[in-house]
Amino acid sequence: MGPVVALAVIASVGCQSLAYGKELDDDEPEAAATLPNLYLDLRTSYSTVPAGTLSIGFSNPSLSSAIAAFQRLAAAAGVASPAVRSSSSQGVAIDVPLTMDFNDRISVYGGFSAGASQGLTGDWSAFAVTSWNVGVHADLYQQNGGLIPTVTLQATLTRSVPDSLLATTSLNTIVEFDYALNADETRGLLAGVQDTRTAVDSPLAAINPNVVGYVGAYYQGADNWKVSGRVGVQSFGGARLLAFTQIQPFTQPIVRLDLDRNDDSDNRLFGLTAQIAWTPKPAYQLIVRTPLYAVRN
Repeated sequence: MGPVVALAVIASVGCQSLAYGKELDDDEPEAAATLPNLYLDLRTSYSTVPAGTLSIGFSNPSLSSAIAAFQRLAAAAGVASPAVRSSSSQGVAIDVPLTMDFNDRISVYGGFSAGASQGLTGDWSAFAVTSWNVGVHADLYQQNGGLIPTVTLQATLTRSVPDSLLATTSLNTIVEFDYALNADETRGLLAGVQDTRTAVDSPLAAINPNVVGYVGAYYQGADNWKVSGRVGVQSFGGARLLAFTQIQPFTQPIVRLDLDRNDDSDNRLFGLTAQIAWTPKPAYQLIVRTPLYAVRN
């Protein structure tokens, strides 16, 4: 499935929902409220990565940036000097997933990532599409005042573009447990695990699994500002490029902080994420989320 097909499927469903909404009368607000949320969940990120490492970390923008970094290393391996290949880098990226929230439990999304990067000794690359992705986010179980925490599953399939000898396909899976400490679910504890598996089209290279285990907490005030924090350990199995190990494995700490502004229905209006991942030197990432709603309930 290519990016055009994935977006077409989601857009088709969204258009049908929009068409249905236009047929509703003004005196049927309850029926209008049943329309799914439809929006572009725009994520703009800036990242710095130490020499000779990949920073996968939390979240889909991190995964897209890591894949792009691997492709840059692969391209440089045969033509650049060791000093260039071992230099640190920085990059900017934008993720554009078209997202549909069917209800408060299930969301699906599909879109693309684009970006540009700069090594220590070079100019900025041209801004270009680096990957497409499709995924689902679902609450498998909701606490609703009980003792068992909410269990959430998120799975994202990412394919690098353009297709080449060292193109990659990745599956990023997150299982998270959310235990609310009050009836309004404005305070709670988090725990989860993220597993990332990446396949390279060529036997000349390989990216080993990356696993993140974490705990955290969140608080949402009366003004709908929500603060979340996650602290964990990331274990990366390393990557092999051509006939030698280009990226060494590591097991190091990782920290992520989120600040979100929601509306009264818990729809995100704005988000800011800061992440530090030791790889083993620290890699930094800042993500700004600005959803653009076509339908918002």
